Order: sequence, then C-alpha cells, then structure tokens
Amino acid sequence: MTTINQLAQEIVRAVKAYTDDVSDAIETRVDEVAELVRADVEANAPKRTGKYAKGFKVTKQGSSGKAKRVVWNKKKSRIVHLNEFGYAKRGGGRVAGRPHLRPAYDRHAANLPDDIKRIIRNGG
Repeated sequence: MTTINQLAQEIVRAVKAYTDDVSDAIETRVDEVAELVRADVEANAPKRTGKYAKGFKVTKQGSSGKAKRVVWNKKKSRIVHLNEFGYAKRGGGRVAGRPHLRPAYDRHAANLPDDIKRIIRNGG
C-alpha cells in the first residue's frame, strides 16, 4: 500500500528528473548554436591579417539554469562594431561596414526558440 507522502515524493522525483533532463538538453543545444555562430563569424569576418577572425570566442554567462552564451572577440573587441557597421574616415568619407556577427546570429539562432519548445515537449 502506498501512502500519500510516498506518492508525493515520487511525483517530486519524477518532476525533478524531467526538469534536469530538459535543462541539460537546452544547455547542450544553446552550446551547439553558439559554436555554430562563432564558426560562421570566424569564416565571414574581415581577414586582412586573420588575427581579427581568429579572436572570436564563446563565453558562458548567467547563473545555473540560465543558458546564455556570448560570442565576442577576445583579441580585438573594441573594433567589432566598426567592422560590422562601418565608420567615418579621418580625412572624410566612409569605410563600408562588413556585417558578419548579426547575419551569423540570424542564420543559426533563428530556430533556437523552436528547438527549445521541441526539447520541452519531448522531455529532454
């Protein structure tokens, strides 16, 4: 015979197992997408010397349970926006931007909400 307390404990265990599986699967998928974005940015970034393109890294941010990743340039972070959007020259005129970060994000992260919904529906 099962008591109410035992039934409650089993329900809590099942919900915790489901939550842990879903959290792990979401974090894994976010890591995969962040790496795809980083690789795409590296492939499409301006390559005068190649140092700029090789400087992109993925960093985890946030507390546990929140899968947040940031793709950034570790070596030349101060010039990413200049390459992305362009800038005015000192003597007049403009240097055209070479969008590489936003297009990579749009290509790979656009389906992430649907992937997360599917993970939650399937239980991990």
